[in-house]
Amino acid sequence: MRTRTFGRLGWQVSEIGHGLWGAGGWTGSDDEESIGAMVRSMELGCTFYDTALAYGQGKSEQLLGRALKRYAGPEGPALRESLRVATKIPPKNLKWPASAASTLDEVFPADHIRACTETSLKNLDLPSVDLQQFHVWSDTWATDDRWQRAADDLKREGLVRAIGISINRFEPTNVVQALRTGVVDSVQVVYNLFDRGAQDDLFAICRELGVAVIVRVPFDEGSLTGTLTPDTTWPDGDFRNSYFAPDRLKETCRRIDLVREDLPDGMSMADMAIRFILCNQDVTTIIPGMRRLKHVDANLAVSDGQGLTPAVLERLARHRWDRVSTVA
Repeated sequence: MRTRTFGRLGWQVSEIGHGLWGAGGWTGSDDEESIGAMVRSMELGCTFYDTALAYGQGKSEQLLGRALKRYAGPEGPALRESLRVATKIPPKNLKWPASAASTLDEVFPADHIRACTETSLKNLDLPSVDLQQFHVWSDTWATDDRWQRAADDLKREGLVRAIGISINRFEPTNVVQALRTGVVDSVQVVYNLFDRGAQDDLFAICRELGVAVIVRVPFDEGSLTGTLTPDTTWPDGDFRNSYFAPDRLKETCRRIDLVREDLPDGMSMADMAIRFILCNQDVTTIIPGMRRLKHVDANLAVSDGQGLTPAVLERLARHRWDRVSTVA
């Protein structure tokens, strides 16, 4: 597993991490299978794990805590210390994405920041977490020093080692003021073959400030694995019903067919999707969701140093798709 430097913090983390949203209770999830997938990725050299208090109301964190114990075994804390664990503070008003109309008191008051962090540590059964992230954000709060003081307190007390922000989907510059405070060590942003807004301005600012870049949704919630059809459906309550509303799903499948025309011979859609992101050196790590062993094995195998050729990247450039969504 190849590693990259986590911004100014200097951590070496696997360039492919493990996203744990699905483990919190997505359709078809099995707890033992999810834990087994986590342990397998640890054995293969994955060192970055991203969860959140909101994922299954703490269930995802609890499963990660169990996986860490199973992997570490008798070596305990020493082996767990080689891994980086990231989680997130949900907005107090439980509104995704964040709205500029909401006040900091409604979303991230200091007591909420602390209480959520303490709950996450209990779920994970850890004394501290490497990265605590704000799960939504609006830069209207950037200059309010109350969230900054709360974050600094958590660091000073050793409850967290670093602070990050997970940016609202399709709003990659709605974080720049917060980054310039110097408090934020990382950003988590949607970036994939379709969604490339982050490369316009955000990546350069992160490079300038030494802020790590965590890429989420590398497969566009599944479309870039090439497995969806215009007739694909999900159970009631699954967020993908709104993300892939009927007209959007049909258009997505049309665009996927065009992407297939530009795939290198013998390369799968999922393989290409990850390699495309890894070709951007501003990316620190990617966090695909991996609830099954076969997905762990396939995704982590892409970390082999073999990028896409300039000719392939040039062909793929035509597939950028600028969209607007209310899904966080």
